[in-house]
Amino acid sequence: MTTLSPSAGRVQALLDSIGLGHRVVEHEGSTRTSEDAANSVGCAVAQIAKSLIFRTRETARPVLVVASGANRVDEKAVGRLIGEKIERADPEFVRDSTGFAIGGVPPIGHAVPPLVLIDDDLLRLETIWAAAGTPNAVFRLTPAELVSMTGGRVETVRKA
Repeated sequence: MTTLSPSAGRVQALLDSIGLGHRVVEHEGSTRTSEDAANSVGCAVAQIAKSLIFRTRETARPVLVVASGANRVDEKAVGRLIGEKIERADPEFVRDSTGFAIGGVPPIGHAVPPLVLIDDDLLRLETIWAAAGTPNAVFRLTPAELVSMTGGRVETVRKA
């Protein structure tokens, strides 16, 4: 078994503590974009569960939207769902609030527990792949496991 990078190793340790047998896989190439990740693991772009971090405008709280790789997030809809307008988070906010860099943010293990919304389109799929701490690490899971791990609310977050 190959040794994981420190960030991917942190995600693997979290997954081990959950105890469902998930394995982090690090790829030679980038899995930073949904297309890259889908090509690396051999799945549809829709099966990539991309973790997007936003920041609430008034309270500066992190918001994690886990969206299908095929979808764009409707930021106004997310703001309505959580009761506060959001804005895109800058790289420093992402790292400070999650403990990970953009492109490798996993849906679990964040430094500051975020509000979590999960794209309802992901629940139509049998399996999905999520980032695992680095721009080239992912792990496979089911949509139900994602909801359970994150405690997220399943909502319609895609742009029409």
